[in-house]
Amino acid sequence: MNRTGENGSEPARSKRFFMKGDYWYYSTREGVDIGPFDTQHEAEVGASDFIDFIMHAEPSIVQTLEKYGRAAAA
Repeated sequence: MNRTGENGSEPARSKRFFMKGDYWYYSTREGVDIGPFDTQHEAEVGASDFIDFIMHAEPSIVQTLEKYGRAAAA
């Protein structure tokens, strides 16, 4: 399924939620792993909260997160 604003065929997507050891994590588009969470549901809620925060954040906050997120993922 395409996301809002996407046209054409669905692009390849990586699995956002995964287990490492006994805990759940989610991965951001920048490749940063966020967690740990005790359950997959908690990781899903965490990812949803993060997306909601990004959607409503001031542009300068988003730019800072992108800058440091890319550095952390490298």
